[in-house]
Amino acid sequence: MADQVSVTQEIGAPAEQVWAMVSDVTRMGEWSPESEGAAWLGGATGPQPGATFRGSNQNGNKKWQTQGKIVDAEPGRLLSFRITAAGFKVAEWRYAFEPTTTGCRVTETWTDQRGHIARALGKPVSGVTDRATHNRSTMELTLERLKVAAESQAR
Repeated sequence: MADQVSVTQEIGAPAEQVWAMVSDVTRMGEWSPESEGAAWLGGATGPQPGATFRGSNQNGNKKWQTQGKIVDAEPGRLLSFRITAAGFKVAEWRYAFEPTTTGCRVTETWTDQRGHIARALGKPVSGVTDRATHNRSTMELTLERLKVAAESQAR
């Protein structure tokens, strides 16, 4: 069974605003401690199902690139994308947005899709031995940083 990690954060800003921030994958480096951001590929300029992007990542002195493909893009509700690296499946990332009386609730979910070879290459490429534990802590930090940015923008 694939590893899966979910983290939820209450944010005092409208779901549509927070979705717009997250779905602009070029900005992910503003919040994520591992992502340095992304660039849209093939003429894509935003999140549409099928749109692709190149992600740049860093952990300590380890740097690597990935390719992402948007699966779901429902403004204010859902964003998901699948990540590959060097032709290998890596993960699916999903951001679900629920309106609340004070803003929204964001749930970020990572689902490991790596096969045996990609798992074996994980530590030498990224420096991470336990990807699920590592991702839980980086996801918590990502959503905390997103909360600060979204709430300051909402004011």
